[in-house]
Amino acid sequence: MGSGQRAEAHPCLFTHATIITVNKAREVILDGALLTQDGRILAIGRTSAIFSKYGHSVPGLQTIDCANQIIIPGLINSHAHLAQSLLRGLAEDLGLHDWLCDAIWPLEANYAEEDGYVAAMLTIAEMLKTGTTCFLEAMLTHRSGLDNVVRAVEETGIRACLGKLIKAAETNANLNLRDARDRDVSSMSLSVALAAHEKHHGTNDDRLHMWLAAGTPRGSPSSTHAAIGEAARNHDIGFTMHCAEAPKDLEIYRQYYQCSPLQFCKNTSLTSAKSVFAHVVHPDANAGDFDILRESRSTVSHNPTSNLKLGSGVAPVPDMLAAGVNVALGTDGAPCNNSYDMFREMHLASILHGGVRQQAGLINTYQVLEMATINGARALGLEDQIGSLEVGKKADIVIVAPRGLSSAPWDAEQLALGGLDPVTVLVHGTGVDVDTVLVDGHMLVKNGKLVHLDEEAIMAAARTSIAGIRERSGVLARTHMSLKYT
Repeated sequence: MGSGQRAEAHPCLFTHATIITVNKAREVILDGALLTQDGRILAIGRTSAIFSKYGHSVPGLQTIDCANQIIIPGLINSHAHLAQSLLRGLAEDLGLHDWLCDAIWPLEANYAEEDGYVAAMLTIAEMLKTGTTCFLEAMLTHRSGLDNVVRAVEETGIRACLGKLIKAAETNANLNLRDARDRDVSSMSLSVALAAHEKHHGTNDDRLHMWLAAGTPRGSPSSTHAAIGEAARNHDIGFTMHCAEAPKDLEIYRQYYQCSPLQFCKNTSLTSAKSVFAHVVHPDANAGDFDILRESRSTVSHNPTSNLKLGSGVAPVPDMLAAGVNVALGTDGAPCNNSYDMFREMHLASILHGGVRQQAGLINTYQVLEMATINGARALGLEDQIGSLEVGKKADIVIVAPRGLSSAPWDAEQLALGGLDPVTVLVHGTGVDVDTVLVDGHMLVKNGKLVHLDEEAIMAAARTSIAGIRERSGVLARTHMSLKYT
């Protein structure tokens, strides 16, 4: 499925592009050029200036004309489940708790051998083709196989933060939430996660970082989460957790822990500048949850598609942004999104809140692009390395070619005359228009195709794997009862 090697990182000069830098000055460079060398951005500016200075002085330079194309930082998916791409369409029309107990957890508990590798390859291939260059794996379960996922990251060339799940056996004990994964609870201990961090963190040219991930506190002892928080802080390890996702979760925090969701996180030392709390659909603003997030510099990963599909609600993102909370963007997994396309997620995030609150433009497209780039980089502790296009940063770059009917009448030459804004084109487009993707200056997607991954082999392996998982788990796809299958 993969060659195991990234394409060689030749120095490249991309010219005549519209460059959305996402830097602090929010610069957009018309007729811009960007030069990469040794995996980093060497120069950026107007094409005439960059070409005259470097066009004939860099050995082995490849010059690529990007006329009428848009260059952006690589997208950062701050909440993704790699294993769940195999489960696409297998848990439709269910609320979160039934979705977990009756479908997702039994399916995940029946992964075997290389199923986790196959799933990771499928997810990463989809992410790369739709412009994601870095992701945070939200909850790496035991049956996925850590080595399987590490292998997939190595072979694909993507940048990854892998949250190794730490789980307490008592979790869900008093709430009748059956978790089939509990049979492997001894392999999801804090000591196992710390050993994984020691072994894998910083490998693959520092593309792979190991994080700690905790299960949602639904009856588990606070001491379990406090131990995770203390370990994360003592070892400077990133931490992620689903938080206040479903309507019932707020009640659970109040009943079992006598506090709000973010008060719980603060009390157990889980909040920090390298903490990502996914969803946060039901925080308690009156209890100071937004203040806790802002003061600790913790991040909320907004997953609008997942929250809508599971009937969880709509996160109060406008209030979070107004309170100074760092908000990033995530797709969640295929069973609750059906896609890992961050462009689709940007589109929904940009229109959802205006509709809910009946206020057009409540969150604008540029804010959403920041959520998918620099805010995600800040969440992962990588703001000085990725998330914007600036000299010295890693060459994690996406080139979009808006050429279809749905992008018309986009024309870069009309920008100075009041033409269609490139940020609008991007945020309301889809990943189909992604032409080129680089990570560390290595070209992983070219002309819309994966450079060194066999897409057909990846899909064939996925079909084989899910057949075995369905058979072992007994979980089948939910079909529409009104339809007649003949």
